[in-house]
Amino acid sequence: MAEEAASAPAADAGTEAPPPGKMTMVAGVDDSDHSFYALQWALQHFFPPAPQPQQYRLVVVTAKPSAASAVGLAGPGAADVLPYVEADLKKTALRVIDKAKALCAQVSDAVFEAVEGDARNVLCEAVERHHAEMLVVGSHGYGAIKRAVLGSVSDYCAHHAHCTVMIVKKPKQHKH
Repeated sequence: MAEEAASAPAADAGTEAPPPGKMTMVAGVDDSDHSFYALQWALQHFFPPAPQPQQYRLVVVTAKPSAASAVGLAGPGAADVLPYVEADLKKTALRVIDKAKALCAQVSDAVFEAVEGDARNVLCEAVERHHAEMLVVGSHGYGAIKRAVLGSVSDYCAHHAHCTVMIVKKPKQHKH
């Protein structure tokens, strides 16, 4: 159920292997500051500006929940709401991809995907599909209780992705 929002250069959903000598890095983004901080951090540390060679092919992936799972409604009236929720989720995914594209202007080999599903599964599947050597995700910095209730995408990926997982934490703002 992959919806490819856009890719650069054009690719068949980005499933082909990177050029010889290039490794693949998957970066998971959502509409949070934490995920974009992680993407910016990865860009600063792994993607030098041209004309220096870049050793990674970048695959930026955002997960788009299904309208039914986002609404969590059942019964009469739910069907009336779903098209609006679906349209809003699609707009959010496209906005996330557009923001990621703007940040990744310096990357010579990048693919951008919006894939329907739970972020944990979407990211682990992207790692497999693209034969990635590294997955970069942000961390919201939740405590143990919030993480247990909400679930942690980064924690799940650290345990289930078949590659190195880099969890980038945004520094806390110190109040003066």
